[in-house]
Amino acid sequence: MGGNILITGVGQRIGYYLAEHLQQQGYQVIGTYRTQRSSLDHLLSLGVKLIHCDFDSSTQVDELIEQVKSAPEHLRGIIHNASDWLPDAGAEEAIPTLQRMMHIHVAIPYQLNLALMDRLLSSDKADIIHLTDYVAEKGSKKHIAYAASKGALENMTLSFAQLLAPKVKVNSIAPALILFNERDDEAYKIKARAKSLMNREAGAAEMLNAVDYLLNSDYVTGRSLAVDGGRHLK
Repeated sequence: MGGNILITGVGQRIGYYLAEHLQQQGYQVIGTYRTQRSSLDHLLSLGVKLIHCDFDSSTQVDELIEQVKSAPEHLRGIIHNASDWLPDAGAEEAIPTLQRMMHIHVAIPYQLNLALMDRLLSSDKADIIHLTDYVAEKGSKKHIAYAASKGALENMTLSFAQLLAPKVKVNSIAPALILFNERDDEAYKIKARAKSLMNREAGAAEMLNAVDYLLNSDYVTGRSLAVDGGRHLK
């Protein structure tokens, strides 16, 4: 165990828990964030290396790449967690919405994977993990652009798995209901829980276990791991 793991979007929710968990596992986590949050203080206290990076700034993305490349330890993996969730608006906002979703969920992972490919290939064992979404498989009536971008990210998993095998494993994790937001009311929670066979919120541990499984595997690549509570059977 050990080496650097780059995780994008560690300021809150799954990214935060992943950074905390993997740092405590013995990896050196390099975490990106866009918004300053109090949660980052705890990650700093654990030894996580935090890099402010607004993915809308090509300069900041280039600087992130150079910092990861110049890090002394080998690059053990990249976890693409950074995400945005925009609903579909009217026709006037269609292109900006789609461009935003494709930029954060597809273009940035694509750029980082290619830019850091040599560092990954030089490691004895390395992984890329794309965090997609249940809707990549099913689609979404209210978040068409979001679902399309997550579907593209899932497809990109297949291409990078072929490109980087056998040195680097590339997989996706496709979650459904993992954590409620603080603003979610009880009526919404009841409706959301009822969409899966398990009828409950998964909790962050399910995602941590899924990441651990993929990092520890020596064989699984080019796959999407569903963490959806059997939602596809409802």
